[in-house]
Amino acid sequence: MISKNTPILEIQGLKASINDNSVIKDLNLTVNAGEIHAIMGKNGSGKSTFSKIVAGHPAYRVTAGNILFNGQSILDLEPEDRSRQGIFLGFQYPIEIPGVSNADFLRLSCNARRKHQGLDELDPLEFFEFITQKLEVVNMDPSFLNRNVNEGFSGGEKKRNEILQMAVLDTKLSILDETDSGLDIDALKTVSQGINSLASPSNAIILITHYQRLLDYIEPTFIHVMEDGKIIKTGDKTLAKELEANGYDWLK
Repeated sequence: MISKNTPILEIQGLKASINDNSVIKDLNLTVNAGEIHAIMGKNGSGKSTFSKIVAGHPAYRVTAGNILFNGQSILDLEPEDRSRQGIFLGFQYPIEIPGVSNADFLRLSCNARRKHQGLDELDPLEFFEFITQKLEVVNMDPSFLNRNVNEGFSGGEKKRNEILQMAVLDTKLSILDETDSGLDIDALKTVSQGINSLASPSNAIILITHYQRLLDYIEPTFIHVMEDGKIIKTGDKTLAKELEANGYDWLK
């Protein structure tokens, strides 16, 4: 059991490139259990790139530094192994998976995670009972389970489906990349409530966002501003309001 204030993610002097272009430049960050961190910055500052590198995207090459998850380096782990250990990346634009039902996708993902944890896999009946409770977290109708993954879903439904995945997988580090993108106010409230209900003293959440409005509903422990592949300022929740009012140029 991970206790509060124990480091879950430690980024140490991280440098990374894609196609020989440097995109992350000496990035340092520690995220402890029980914390919610928000990363803000202009387009192209490296926010989404950072999330993909932590998740293990093969297009990026780490050229220096380290990424520790629960005290162990994950640089040599494949994306699926990082996921099994409890790292979750929510996409800005969740993809559709034709021909695969939400129920099957979630059950297989859940059982892969449980197997890694040394727990018994859930059979279809056990999983239905389990998933019914999780659906309440994001206020989703059970009929969504019979639909193909994200196929024909509205923007808000796709984002709620990602939070449902987060709940099912019992993630220890959730990185949510612009989860507020394209949401109306009602969908934003529902998604935010789901995220808040899943936050606990034994896990950590990183929110990547352009806008302060998400942080009206989810209170971050820290806010970081990225510029040119590194963190240039860290503050509390009031920093987001300063950025909303004054933009980013005053930080230079």
